[in-house]
Amino acid sequence: MEASVETLGDINLTLGLLSKEDNISKEEMYSHLTNIIQNTEILDDSIMQQLIYYASKDMRDSNLIREVRMLAGEVLVSLAAHDFNSVMYEVQSNFRILELPNEFIVLALAQLATSYVSQSIPFMMMTLLTMQTMLRLAEEERMKEAFCIALEKFSKAIYKYVNHWRDFPYPRLDANRLSDKIFMLFRYIMEKWAAVASPIHTLAIIKAHGPTVSLLLHREDFCEYALGQVPWLLNQYKDKETDFHVTQSLKQILTAVVLYDIGLPKNLRRSICLHLLHQVCRVPEPPVKENEIEASSCFLILAHSNPADLMEFFDEQIRSNNETIRMGILSLLRSTISAEEPRLRDHMIAIERTVKVVMNDPSVKVRNSILLLIQTMCEKSYIEAREGWPLIDYVFSQYATSNKNLEKLMKTNSHEEESGEQSVQETSLEVLKNLDPLVIGMPQVLWPRVLTFVVPAEYTGTLAHLLNIIRILIMAEERKKCNASESTALVISTGTVKLPSPQQLLARLLVISILASSGKLLGAGAIGLLKILPEIIHPKLVELWKTRLPELLQPLEGKNASVTLWETMLLQLLKESLWTINDTAWTIQLHQDFNNQMAGYSNTSIEKKFLWKALGTTLAYCQDTTFVSSQLKEFLTASDQLGDQRQGITSVLGYCAENHFNLVLKALKTFQDREKFFVNRCKGLFSGKKSLSKTDIMIIYGTVALHAPKEQLLASVEQDIVSQVMSLYNQCCQVLGMSVMNKDMDLQMSFTRSITEIGIAIQEAQEQGFTFSYKERLLGYMLDFIRDEPLDSLATPVRWKALIAIRYLSKLKPQLSLKDNLSILEENIRRLLPLPPLEKLKNEGQTDKDKEHIKFLYERSMDALGKLLKTMIWDNTTEEACQEMFNLLRMWLVSQKQWERERAFQIMAKVLENDVQAPENFKIGSLLGLLAPHSCDTLPTIRQAAASATVGLFCIKGIHLDMERLQGMQEGLECDDFQVQIKISSKIAKIVSKYIPSEEIKMFLEETLDGLETLNPPCTKACGLWMITALKEQGAVLEEQLLEILNTIYHHMPVLRQKEDSFQYMLEAVSQIASFHMDAVVDNILQKPLPFDRDAKTLWKALAENPASSGKLLRALIDKLENELEDDTVTTPALSVACAIHEVVSTGISVSRLYPELFTLLLKLISCTLGQNIPTTILSWRRQVMQEGQLQVIPDPCRLSTITLKCVQTQAMKEGLAKESDEGDNLWSLLSSLETHHIGVCALARSMAVWQHGVILDIMDNLLLSLTSPSENYRITGTAFFSELMKESILWKHGNLRDVLILMDQSAWDSNATLRQMAIRGLGNTALGAPHKVKKHKQIMLESIIRGLYHLARTEVVCESLKALKKILELLTDRDVSFYFKEIVLQTRTFFEDEQDDVRLTAICLFENMASLTGRRWKMFFTEEIKKSLVSFLLHLWDPNPKIGGACHDALIACIPFLGLQEIYGILDHIVDGQELPRVRDFYRQLCAKLAKRNQEILWILHTHSFTFFTSNWEMIRGAIVKLTDAIVLNLSTQYIELLDQEQLTTRLQALRQDPCSSVQRAAEAALQTLLRRCKEIDKHSSINQQEINH
Repeated sequence: MEASVETLGDINLTLGLLSKEDNISKEEMYSHLTNIIQNTEILDDSIMQQLIYYASKDMRDSNLIREVRMLAGEVLVSLAAHDFNSVMYEVQSNFRILELPNEFIVLALAQLATSYVSQSIPFMMMTLLTMQTMLRLAEEERMKEAFCIALEKFSKAIYKYVNHWRDFPYPRLDANRLSDKIFMLFRYIMEKWAAVASPIHTLAIIKAHGPTVSLLLHREDFCEYALGQVPWLLNQYKDKETDFHVTQSLKQILTAVVLYDIGLPKNLRRSICLHLLHQVCRVPEPPVKENEIEASSCFLILAHSNPADLMEFFDEQIRSNNETIRMGILSLLRSTISAEEPRLRDHMIAIERTVKVVMNDPSVKVRNSILLLIQTMCEKSYIEAREGWPLIDYVFSQYATSNKNLEKLMKTNSHEEESGEQSVQETSLEVLKNLDPLVIGMPQVLWPRVLTFVVPAEYTGTLAHLLNIIRILIMAEERKKCNASESTALVISTGTVKLPSPQQLLARLLVISILASSGKLLGAGAIGLLKILPEIIHPKLVELWKTRLPELLQPLEGKNASVTLWETMLLQLLKESLWTINDTAWTIQLHQDFNNQMAGYSNTSIEKKFLWKALGTTLAYCQDTTFVSSQLKEFLTASDQLGDQRQGITSVLGYCAENHFNLVLKALKTFQDREKFFVNRCKGLFSGKKSLSKTDIMIIYGTVALHAPKEQLLASVEQDIVSQVMSLYNQCCQVLGMSVMNKDMDLQMSFTRSITEIGIAIQEAQEQGFTFSYKERLLGYMLDFIRDEPLDSLATPVRWKALIAIRYLSKLKPQLSLKDNLSILEENIRRLLPLPPLEKLKNEGQTDKDKEHIKFLYERSMDALGKLLKTMIWDNTTEEACQEMFNLLRMWLVSQKQWERERAFQIMAKVLENDVQAPENFKIGSLLGLLAPHSCDTLPTIRQAAASATVGLFCIKGIHLDMERLQGMQEGLECDDFQVQIKISSKIAKIVSKYIPSEEIKMFLEETLDGLETLNPPCTKACGLWMITALKEQGAVLEEQLLEILNTIYHHMPVLRQKEDSFQYMLEAVSQIASFHMDAVVDNILQKPLPFDRDAKTLWKALAENPASSGKLLRALIDKLENELEDDTVTTPALSVACAIHEVVSTGISVSRLYPELFTLLLKLISCTLGQNIPTTILSWRRQVMQEGQLQVIPDPCRLSTITLKCVQTQAMKEGLAKESDEGDNLWSLLSSLETHHIGVCALARSMAVWQHGVILDIMDNLLLSLTSPSENYRITGTAFFSELMKESILWKHGNLRDVLILMDQSAWDSNATLRQMAIRGLGNTALGAPHKVKKHKQIMLESIIRGLYHLARTEVVCESLKALKKILELLTDRDVSFYFKEIVLQTRTFFEDEQDDVRLTAICLFENMASLTGRRWKMFFTEEIKKSLVSFLLHLWDPNPKIGGACHDALIACIPFLGLQEIYGILDHIVDGQELPRVRDFYRQLCAKLAKRNQEILWILHTHSFTFFTSNWEMIRGAIVKLTDAIVLNLSTQYIELLDQEQLTTRLQALRQDPCSSVQRAAEAALQTLLRRCKEIDKHSSINQQEINH
């Protein structure tokens, strides 16, 4: 609904725009409208009318451009789909009689007739009548063209109605009336317009011609006229632009002719055929493809209407010698047959005869066309049994002809003709490939004549398809035999052709079968055909081949077989077949047929090589020795008949020797004896025949030995074969009767080959007692050949072949000594591995072929050297000998030249192939460490060879691995991405490392450590990786070798340190070992001297950072430290452990799990090392690489321990187990000093994270024993630590502080002052952590603490006791302390003037607290003590320490009530109001004034207790006492003034007038003046009183 509303809005918008006189955008609007109308199902009537109006108006508007008018017409036609009548009404209203309409009105009517045939037909009569009146008025070309278009469309619509009127939804109309009007219009156009029409107008008439004539043909009265217009149409074939439309109209006319069964006049038919043929065969320009297709369609129509006439026309035309016409007709025949016109099949023989007419045409194009036609005829069964064979024969003959022509053209370099012949050849093969031999009639055509093409060599290229055809025919016949009593299809009958003999078929098919080994379908087809032809070849073979051929085919299933294996199997089949047939004559004939095929193959083909062997095999199984001898003689004297005489005669004689060994030796001897005569050699030369040379004979002897029966060989080998070969070689080396080294390569190669084959033969036939006497001599020859080869090039195969010979000779008895074997191997290695790189060797070649040859020689030589090493190494039965031989390659495996490494590794891979068995005690550890790291070397060949050799090491030990998986990994090493390489190497390492014998791990590690020092970076990384992987897999079983392994690793450390990556792998190795044997590794490293050197520190850090070992490491170190500190004494090993812990924890390793133990042990270590001097150990013996300026440092044991604890605490703070100490970094200095250790411990205790309950409780449990330790230092440490923890209430709930409290109380009586101090502090802190415990144990605690007040020698103890009392008394009542009240007060007062601020402060505060605990019993006593203490409080209000001033103020506030002096509160409050402090003098005067008024006695007491302060060490106190004295004197009553010891007071004030402090001097002066003034006043007053008395 939303979409329709949107569409409606869009249309309304467009209508609004159309109503404007804007012509610019109308083209776009009409295009848009067309799209909307075609995609809208329903339109509103009002909108319809508006759209019709605007579209019609614009379509007729001549002021608009043509494109807009055409688009408007399209919109109008589109609207007819919604309301046809309205649109037709609009158009007809503008199409009026005798008025020339608008061009676009005519076109709109035409389009309506096309798009809406059913709706248009009822309006057609009116339209045609109107149009008839308009033709005379048309003068413009466009108008005439429009009328022609309308005629075309109207004719098509009426034609459709005439032939399909039943499909229209209204009663039948009179079509004749419509066709009458069409006729009149068409006749007028043809008579008036056609002759004078322009090209564009003519094209419109041509387009209208076909539909109009087709319509008129349905009327008999118009038929003659209509056909009479066809010649005009044919005459319009003029150019490419109109030809297609002419042919299209002609096709419409022909279709109507067939539809209405109208007979075309013969002349007209011929004219049509000629014109159409011309369209197909246009010269010189090729036909337009569309026009050619239409013309071909016309011929199909003609073939359907009258095939006989058409074939007669084709036969007539094809007899012309015009190449183009012949090709056209052949193409038309092909397309006509492909269309499968049923009526054409009756003329099959006519078609075959038509084809035979042109079979002798030499034109390449015609030959190709014939072949393609034959192919189509075969596919569509148009081959007739009697006439069809020449067509099949033509296909084969064309292949052979094109082959011959190509051979000739190759000499003339005519590329165009060569390309044509190649196309004929390819087409012939394509025809045979697609030929279905089972199509109806084809078996009778093909069989048995098709067999004639099997044997001739010229048809070799067709054999693949030919054999397939034969196989299908025979298999079809076999199926018929199974379903019927007899077969009638395939009968072997010679008929008119000569069929091949069974021997010819066997010889041909057997030779072709060798191609199956290289994956060629031809070979598989040949052997497959043999499988189904045994009856044709020989009846006796049926049973044999029934079992043997399926076995023979097994190696071919799924992959190519080895050529040698397949060849052997075919020859074995031949041997068994000949043995089964057992017919000498048949065998001789087969031999001759093999020989007859000799010229059919090139000398280098595998068919020819097999043919030679098959020829020799037939001779071997021929029982006619006379025939065999004659053939041997013939081959020796005329060996060129075999093609390559050396290879040919060698193969023939070699295979013949299998059953006729003595005959072959005799023939050779006879031939040699004959050749000795000069006359016979000359006959050979003059006859033009090339005779066999001495080198040829040498090779023959070797091959004969190789194939000789084993039971006959050893008896004759030295005398009849080896001696002859040696004699021939020596003869070739004779120059003027002297023996010299003949460097002829062919001679050396032939001699080497012969010796190699003899060695192989002897080895295979060797008996226990046979000794080859020529062994050492022949080895010498071979080594001489190798030595004479240059070290900078590789141009000959002598090295390669000599190495092979040495390998086989080395296996023969007598055995050589180990020294000789090593000498031979070393000589060969030195002559091959140092060769320049392969690319440089290849550059010596002049051509690409030379370079490929050099590459071939290189690969073969390396392979031969590898096989030689493999043979000689594993033929030794002792492990030592094998290792000695492997050591020959060691220097090459680590060569700096990558090409030398590459060769060495490829050889090593060859030696370690998994088809050998190593001696029982053979050790692979060292070799594995040497080879495996190179799996990441720089060259992919090295990587793959190293991996292969590595896997091979395990295989030779009989260890079974997942070879398929490992093979895939080795292939992956070809990738150049190093990350991929290292990943694959790692996977291989994981697979094989678990199989390394445990006793060989040390050797493996030694080799990999050496590799870390010397190899390139990629291999170094692989070294490390393999080392780590092996240790992961085998680490658990290394306990017995552990010390040696670790020492080996330490030995390499100084050097490896200079290579960062290697060093890291070494460290990881230690970590990996530690993950299995942590205690042993830790013990080993701890033995290193202190201070740890850089290597030792690095090892500790490496162990800590490795996840595999870090978890166990800290545990092991803690256990070690715990054992060392078991008796609370410290030794060097304990310090080593501490230093190790420092190195470990400094890496950031987590300490949370072991923190309690670690903390308490280190704290104990610090305590035990306080003030200790421990001797350092001697440096270790291992090699060191010392940095410049590096010196040995003698450690301070306590400092080392403290540093370790600091490191642990830092890590603990990071983990939230502790907090920053209030002492900051000064903590550690305090902790390590004997004098301040207890202070540091207290600070350390305060830094504990109390909220970590579990951690702190574990620490408390561990430290509890310290309180009873025999070590006084450790007791102090523990007591100090616990003294701080006593104030934590939460620890009292969960911890062991109840036990600690008892021990603290005992320690409070200890003779050690520091220990007493810490114990008393702990007792005091109990008041904060466990108030209930204080009340419970108050008596014990008070006694212990009060006792501390008497320790006057150590004020620290006194101060701590005062603090503790203060804390405890705050929790007690007056009754609780009544017994101790007097003692506490008296002792407290003694410390008011202590020099230490802390003591004074604590004493004053404690005294203040005592005020609250004064019961009635002690009130008077305490009041008196207050009076005595008052002067101290007043003086210390201005103490240098402001805290003491504050404490004095508070004490005065607390004590004043006891004196009843509440009036002075105001004066005291003035001090703490936050304002500026009052002047001392003013304060004292105000205070004394108040006291004077209230209680003169107090003033007097102040005065009497003031004298001790005149000599105070603090100038502030001295100044204050002077000012206080001044105020007292000023405010004393006369009574008390008289009691003053004026002399003493004056003396003291006089002394202070000389005080160093000027303020004190001034105060003393002022006080002295006050005293004198008061004394004068008293004296005056006394005199007055005296006078009064006197009076």
